[in-house]
Amino acid sequence: MSRNPPLAARRPVNVDSRPVYQGHVVTLRVDTLRYPNGQEVKREIIDHPGAVVVAALDERGRVAVVEQYRPAVGRELFELPAGTLENGEDPAAAAVRELREETGVEAARWDALGSFYSSPGFLCEELHAYLARDLREVPPQPEDDEDIEVSWMPLATSPVGRQSVMDSKTLATLFLVEDFLRREAAGGP
Repeated sequence: MSRNPPLAARRPVNVDSRPVYQGHVVTLRVDTLRYPNGQEVKREIIDHPGAVVVAALDERGRVAVVEQYRPAVGRELFELPAGTLENGEDPAAAAVRELREETGVEAARWDALGSFYSSPGFLCEELHAYLARDLREVPPQPEDDEDIEVSWMPLATSPVGRQSVMDSKTLATLFLVEDFLRREAAGGP
């Protein structure tokens, strides 16, 4: 029985990359990939600077959730506070900024939960997830194009797996929060 070479050895080579659209935040490019068997395929890739997502957990065990209209899906979605990294911005600083802007909350305690890709089949956006605790209210500072409603939802009854949250970054981050809190309660890192 023969085995295939390791996946990394079968990785295609990018032989051409052409930007086709440059937006305010993202760039769309078309890459031509050549596989080891000689086959060439074109892939549309969206370059994105990355983003942050924050689970702000209050002393009552509730997380801040924002509801906002998302034009790409044509409806309002429930999400954790999140936002795009500005040019050269540190993700931890962006998390502080986004939480303040979207919810009117600041946190004294921050834990990095990890990073993940939102949709790596066509998008390079890497999301950096954070848990914010020891919260205090400050005046919210939403951006001009944001119309956001903030609510607080008990983490114990968070909508993971329910239809009320269909946003992947929120679902992934809530799973990371639950895992982090479970490990923290057990005395682990």
